[in-house]
Amino acid sequence: MSVLSRVGPQQEHTIVLSVGPAPACDSDLVEPPIGPRTVLTTDRLRIRDWVPADGDTVLEIYGRVEVVKWLGDGDPVPCQTPEQAQAWIQRWRGRDDPPLGYWAIEVTEPGPLAGRVVGSVLLVPLPNGDGEVEIGWSLHPDAWGHGFASEAGRAVLARGFDGGLPEIHAVTHLTNELSMAVCRRIGMTHRGVVEKWYALPSQHFVVTRDQWDG
Repeated sequence: MSVLSRVGPQQEHTIVLSVGPAPACDSDLVEPPIGPRTVLTTDRLRIRDWVPADGDTVLEIYGRVEVVKWLGDGDPVPCQTPEQAQAWIQRWRGRDDPPLGYWAIEVTEPGPLAGRVVGSVLLVPLPNGDGEVEIGWSLHPDAWGHGFASEAGRAVLARGFDGGLPEIHAVTHLTNELSMAVCRRIGMTHRGVVEKWYALPSQHFVVTRDQWDG
């Protein structure tokens, strides 16, 4: 930094230099770590990419039978090892196809869950379908009852419709009352029980872009 001291007439102008430390060499520069990409934010949540550093969190959430029993068909298959957790993360990251994707839900509001990843929200093609897209969510039991699934679900529905989707579906296990309640809270209409997409019958909900805009 240089400082110019300007003196009055008949006096010499003096330049005073304050020399700081020498600039660092390129080899001394360390790039700051890049955090997970933020996809959406809400009043209380950050919806972001899953990253390899989330492995322990995946084990903590998806190692629980009470969480994974509502996912997919057949008997619950918990995540049991760090290697499995990394494989799940890579599979979720591979679903990124805007506006679709499979993302982590991180709590941003103050409180005991602040800064914690508490589950997932997704917008992906339904299996064995004709391009239909489903929304879904799964949360750690510590995060149940706080309205996080509804808050994340509304944000992801908006992303899907803003991205051009004409309608979005949700399918739940026949007795998953908590998820069915979330579907209704975020404006989805119950269409009854269906025997498509998954091997077992499912409760079917849907919302169209016109309904959402209305």
